[in-house]
Amino acid sequence: MSKQIEYAFNYCERVSKKRAKNFYYAFRTLPIQKRQAIYAIYAFCRYCDDVTDGNLPIDEKKQVLATIRTLLNNLELAGDDPVFTALRETISEFEIPTVYFEELMNGFEMDLTKNRFGNFEELKHYCFCVASSVGLICLEIFGYDNDSNAKTHAIDLGIGMQLTNIMRDIKEDGGRGRIYIPLEEMVSHEYTESELMVGLTNDKYHSLMDAQAKRARKYLDSGQQLSPLVKIESRPCVAILHSLYSAI
Repeated sequence: MSKQIEYAFNYCERVSKKRAKNFYYAFRTLPIQKRQAIYAIYAFCRYCDDVTDGNLPIDEKKQVLATIRTLLNNLELAGDDPVFTALRETISEFEIPTVYFEELMNGFEMDLTKNRFGNFEELKHYCFCVASSVGLICLEIFGYDNDSNAKTHAIDLGIGMQLTNIMRDIKEDGGRGRIYIPLEEMVSHEYTESELMVGLTNDKYHSLMDAQAKRARKYLDSGQQLSPLVKIESRPCVAILHSLYSAI
């Protein structure tokens, strides 16, 4: 491994340790090569997430994401940027399909233009882009039997984790003008956008959140079935990620 590549992976590890919180300790259970690859994926996702949540004007954010999309198609153009260097090595080593990154970028771009979801099908598509795509990327790193249902359970684990994030981050997302709870479900529970934005908790709110939690649990339960389908050295990481989100 060259000094440049070694520095790139070390940089991604520092980003993961600083920003990933409990995720970092789940990642630490992996063998070093897989661990470094997961750090690279996390650092890339964090980089894109910081763009969408940052203070740049929306047109500039779109331009940055467009540039990232271009770089994903030719990572050599990124020069010695540590995140893209580590990402390039990871994609090559684990033969990760580029379509997963295309879906991920679709999700980041969606965050710039869509701040309401009419129904769960819309939200599910968003969850697939921003979370299940990452699950499928990580699955290539974890290793799995191609004849198994691993991809189905990785997709469901991603959806369950993202639905949990949505419930956890209602206040933070509201501050950015975003509501991820399906609007038709808010109507059916007679709970309004304005009530959500001010953080009103009442019986209608609890009923609405109970429905969201039950749905998230269903997807997490499916995601739990992923662990025995990945390579044995990757199972503790998957199990810890599942348990963290189940606890939330």
